[in-house]
Amino acid sequence: MNDEGGTGETGEAGPSWTGLPSGLLKLRRLLLVLWLVPIAVAVAVLLTIVAGAPWAAFALLPLAVLGWGWPMLGRNWRSWRYAERADDLLISRGVLWREETIVPYGRMQLVEVTSGPLERKFGLASLQLHTAAAATDATIPGLVPAEAERLRDRLTELGEARSAGL
Repeated sequence: MNDEGGTGETGEAGPSWTGLPSGLLKLRRLLLVLWLVPIAVAVAVLLTIVAGAPWAAFALLPLAVLGWGWPMLGRNWRSWRYAERADDLLISRGVLWREETIVPYGRMQLVEVTSGPLERKFGLASLQLHTAAAATDATIPGLVPAEAERLRDRLTELGEARSAGL
């Protein structure tokens, strides 16, 4: 069982959960910093020019959001996990509102692996599962590309085997 970053469950009754790699957390935290630090600097400069130096203290608000968002991103990252079972794929996520998606292998129509420029820089890829019902489409973000491709191939194979009888 690979449980890097996820909360693992072991035992005969429960599924074997796999967490997401830490590269996804690093990428999300980098994006948080890249957005909020320039906003804080711009607010400080603009308020100093327009309203005077005391008003520049409002530039601390984006930095407060950064201080709050940093641990929240960690909690969200730890909440993401997936498990391959005999007949379906489970995807679980969420801190306050837990969401668990169950995608039966026989209902999968398309399995995609995508990787944008930032994801490639961090060695990540996302796996997206499409089914006939749009409400059950599911995504697993931030996988290592080799794992995303392995999962795509396995899910495609299982989906073809399960849907052959339909």
